[in-house]
Amino acid sequence: MFNKETYIRRRSELKKLVGNGVIILFGNNEAPANYPANGYAPMRQDSSFLYYFGQHRDGLVGVIDIDNDEELLIGDDIDVEDIVWMGYTPSVADLAAEVGVSKTAPMKELKALCNDALRLKRPVHFLPPYRFDTKIQIMDLLGIHPSQQKEAASLQLIKAVVKMRATKEPQEIEAIERACDVGYAMHTTAQLLIRPGITERFVGGQVDGVARSLAQGVSFATIFTQHGEIMHGNPSDAKLEEGRLALCDAGCELNDYCSDNTRTMPVSGKFSQRQLEIYTIVEACHDYVLEVAKPGVKYADVHFAVCRLMTERLKELGLMKGDTDEAVAAGAHAMFLPHGLGHMMGMDVHDMEGLGQIYVGFDEETRPNLEQFGTNCLRMGRRLEEGFVVTDEPGIYFIPHLIDLWRKEGHCAEFLNFDKLETYKDFGGIRIEDDLLITKDGCRFMGKQRIPYHPDELEAFMADNQK
Repeated sequence: MFNKETYIRRRSELKKLVGNGVIILFGNNEAPANYPANGYAPMRQDSSFLYYFGQHRDGLVGVIDIDNDEELLIGDDIDVEDIVWMGYTPSVADLAAEVGVSKTAPMKELKALCNDALRLKRPVHFLPPYRFDTKIQIMDLLGIHPSQQKEAASLQLIKAVVKMRATKEPQEIEAIERACDVGYAMHTTAQLLIRPGITERFVGGQVDGVARSLAQGVSFATIFTQHGEIMHGNPSDAKLEEGRLALCDAGCELNDYCSDNTRTMPVSGKFSQRQLEIYTIVEACHDYVLEVAKPGVKYADVHFAVCRLMTERLKELGLMKGDTDEAVAAGAHAMFLPHGLGHMMGMDVHDMEGLGQIYVGFDEETRPNLEQFGTNCLRMGRRLEEGFVVTDEPGIYFIPHLIDLWRKEGHCAEFLNFDKLETYKDFGGIRIEDDLLITKDGCRFMGKQRIPYHPDELEAFMADNQK
């Protein structure tokens, strides 16, 4: 939690941006895993509620009455039966005071507040809900069926929250830097452990353990797999095999802010020549972003600049052919890179994605292309601004089913060498990812230490730690 002046200032700015009506920001409740008393732990508070009201306790709702310039923290105090099991929890009034809110009310009064607003035909602003209990609560309060709540959510509030959360304050940047330091420990732990015979699940579990030991936990389910061509490959019981690549995509959440990094390592500790040829292309694309990403540049343009570089290098290996610009325009590069270059990051690892990617990664000037394979997965396209934090995560993947489908359909055949692609079906995939802060004049990677990724240093690091 930051100081209370931070939350007072944020709520004041939000009022100005939204303009009128009543804003309701729902905090999260405990979520049962398999029966009511066995909840997923630790509870994860809603990020926008945290941004404006700062408290982690379950069962809270923040209300901002713009027209009457009033703010309330709504929730029920914990009774002694819960205290016996969970320990003392400050009163709702005490929690409110910590973030500069002077008024509180029990949860039952939220219904009366909403009824008054509806009776007076005042706008009631809420964000798109993503939890079923919140959807039920909104239906009870406002009479909007869950199937209609995404469309009924306040566009004014969405745009205001995106505007504020997208540009990170100095204290937020410091928090992300600290999370990146834990990310370094997570990934170097994996690099220390990797060797033939150990299971994916064991390495993934150790990576998660670092996050649980040094931070609040992981910022998303850890990806650790020898099948790097699967974008979200969770750890299995498979043993690591000599000659294969292992991909680790993992991050932590520390003090409500996230890290997100990916590294791809040779299980044997040394890249084969074929692996190195592909790896150095991804490495070059990853590093090229540092040269071109800066305020005023569209991240979509950075993405396609990387795609052109990747295409040129793949042509040198004989995997692609033809005119580079035409190949990228046709989407031929998506055979190898079927996702976007990166996404916003902050309190959520895909920051604010639940508010609608079209509002977070795009704007009135920059619109997504939902028709073309690969480009339809571009999460971030808008112009960069100082204080944005985005991921830089190019990859090259050889997906057997995709190779077979495109070959059968003749898709982009003028730009792809399918005969050579056949010989890479057992390759897997490579991704390198770091978190990028947009600065006044350019950009820089976040975190005090860079997780080894240049081939020589990565091989040396693994060799030193496996002796």
